Amino acid sequence: MSEEDVALVVEETTDSMDKAIRSFRAELTKVRTGRANPAILDGVQVDYYGAPTPLNQLANVGVPDARLIVVSPFDAGALNDIEKSILAADLGLTPSNDGKVIRCPVPPLTEERRKEIVKQVKKAAEEHKVGIRDARRTAISMLKDMENEGALPADDRKRAEKTVQELTDRHTALIDEMTQAKEQEVLEV
Repeated sequence: MSEEDVALVVEETTDSMDKAIRSFRAELTKVRTGRANPAILDGVQVDYYGAPTPLNQLANVGVPDARLIVVSPFDAGALNDIEKSILAADLGLTPSNDGKVIRCPVPPLTEERRKEIVKQVKKAAEEHKVGIRDARRTAISMLKDMENEGALPADDRKRAEKTVQELTDRHTALIDEMTQAKEQEVLEV
């Protein structure tokens, strides 16, 4: 009985920590690095016939070279709305349309802007680490409750806590690696 409960707690904790990693990875793809990346436009919502619609549902977003993002709308009537939405998203891009596609040249980042982006990345990393630590805290609390109810011997609780701590360390180290890699990518000129 108690081994199954411990395994369940560890599994829930792992899932929660993995979710934090996936969320951080998704957030990193949206960070501008000076290179064109279609993920920069993932959060852009376009007012399409009165309904906010994600840009990627209204157009193909491509990267023909390292300094240019090209948006090809499925409906030419949405061209101006898409252009306005990209400007309103305040991504540092200046879209221009030729009547068929929207071109968004990606300007090179200034040193000051690079440092600002690195700060944002570190802040996001810390927020996600807090999520991992919260998962650890919840797991340890559950294990202590199980011990207090008599469903788990103290030795088993300590072993399970050690497993949870190892999970925490592994996930935290993964976030650190991802942060460092993104930092290098942003600071690379």
